[in-house]
Amino acid sequence: MNNQPRQPSLFPDTPSGISLCEFNARIADCVNRQPQLTDEWVIAETSDVRVKANGHCYLKLVEKGPDGNTVTAQADAVIWNREFHQLKVKFEQGTGAAFNTGMQVMVKVTASFHAQYGLKLTITDIDPRFTLGDMARKRLEIIKRLQSDGVIDNNKQLPWPAVTQRIAVISAPGAAGYGDFINQLQNNAYGLKFYTCLFRATMQGNQTVPTVLRALNAIKRQADLFQCVVIIRGGGASVDLNSFDDYNLALEVAQFPLPVIVGIGHERDETVLDHVGAVRVKTPTAAAEHLIKLGADQLALLEQLKTQMETNLQHLLNRARERLTYLSQAVVTQPLTRCQQERIKLNQLANDIHRLSSNHIMQRQHRISEHRQAIVNLVNQRLTLSHDRLTHLTKVVELLSPRNVLNRGYSLVRHHGQYITQASQVKPGDLVTVHLKEGHFKSTVTE
Repeated sequence: MNNQPRQPSLFPDTPSGISLCEFNARIADCVNRQPQLTDEWVIAETSDVRVKANGHCYLKLVEKGPDGNTVTAQADAVIWNREFHQLKVKFEQGTGAAFNTGMQVMVKVTASFHAQYGLKLTITDIDPRFTLGDMARKRLEIIKRLQSDGVIDNNKQLPWPAVTQRIAVISAPGAAGYGDFINQLQNNAYGLKFYTCLFRATMQGNQTVPTVLRALNAIKRQADLFQCVVIIRGGGASVDLNSFDDYNLALEVAQFPLPVIVGIGHERDETVLDHVGAVRVKTPTAAAEHLIKLGADQLALLEQLKTQMETNLQHLLNRARERLTYLSQAVVTQPLTRCQQERIKLNQLANDIHRLSSNHIMQRQHRISEHRQAIVNLVNQRLTLSHDRLTHLTKVVELLSPRNVLNRGYSLVRHHGQYITQASQVKPGDLVTVHLKEGHFKSTVTE
C-alpha cells in the first residue's frame, strides 16, 4: 500500500483525491493477499465460453435465481492454456461432454485483481463428478414430480396394435441415428412393410425441447394416421442429452395418446423420457428392431395358426377318408347283411304268426265251443220256459176264449162287424147280431 504523503492540491478549496490506478492498486493489494480467495471450490454455471487462438479459455461464471433466468451473481474467469488442455480432457473423459456454455460445474478458482483489467477468477481445477451429479439430481427431481402427478406410467398402459406399421418419427433429418433406423426398418429380414413420416426436430441444444414439443403437437393433430411415435437420437455426450430431462417434454410424452418408443443415446445413457415412454430402447437401431420384432411375432403367430389349421384340416381329411372307406365297404356288405337279418326276422315273424294264429284259433274255437254250448243250454232253457209259458197261455186262452164265455151263458153283440162293449156304441133303431152258445139272432135296439 502506498504510504507516501499526498501532494498539496493546486486548488485549496477542492478536496484532495487519489488516482484510479492507485485505488485499483489498493483493491488488488486486498484481493491478492486474501487467503480465502485462493484455491477455493466454487459452484456456478458456465456462460460465454470462448477459446482464443493462443489457447486461453475465457468465460463467465454465473449464478441464477430460483426461476432459472435471473442472474444473481457473475464473475469473469479464465483458464490459462497451460491448464486448459488438461482440464478439458479431464472433464470430457469424466462427463462424456465437451466443456461448454450452460453447464453446472464445480471449479477451483483463485481471485486476482489487476489495476488495468480488473477482477478475474483463474480456474485451476474442475470436478466432473459434480456436473454428472447435478444432472442426475435434476433428472430424479423431474421423475419424482411426474410420479407425484400420477402420469409417469400413462403412456406405458396404452394398448399396442397387433401389427405396428404406421410410425411417426421425431428426429433430425440428417442424423446418422435416423438413417440407421430407416435402413433397419426397410431392410428387415421378414419383408415387413413399414410406413414412416418424419417430423423434424432439433435433437441437441436449446432448441431441442421446443422443436420436439412442436413435432408432438403436429402428430397429435393427426393421431388417427399413426399407430405409434418414435423419438430417436444417436449417441453423444451425456450432457448433450440434458435437453431430454425436461419436465414439460416428459409430461407431454407421458400423456400422449399414442405409444411412444424412446431411443436416445447409448445403452449407458438415461433420460427422463426413458421413464415415461411406453418402450425404452438403447439406440435408434434398437427402436427399429423392436418394431420389427412386433411384426415378426405376429408373423410367427400367423405361421403357428397356419400350421395348426393345416394339422386340423389334415386330421379332418384323414377321418373323412377313413369314414369314406368304411362307408364304401359298408355299401357292399351292409345290404347283404341287412337282407339276411331281415330274412331271419321274416321267418321268425312267419313262425310267430303261425304259432300265434294257431293258438288264437284254438282259443277262439274253444270259446266258440263254450259259446255254442252256452247257446244250446240257453236255447233249451228258453224253449222249456217258452213251452211252459205257452202251455200256461194256452190254458188261459182256452179259459178266456169266446166259446168258453158263451158256454158259461154269456153272449156277444156285434154291430157292423164290430163287437159292442159299451151301450154308447149303438143307438135306438140299430140292428145288432147277438151270438149265443148255440146259434145267433138279430135284434133291434129300442132303448
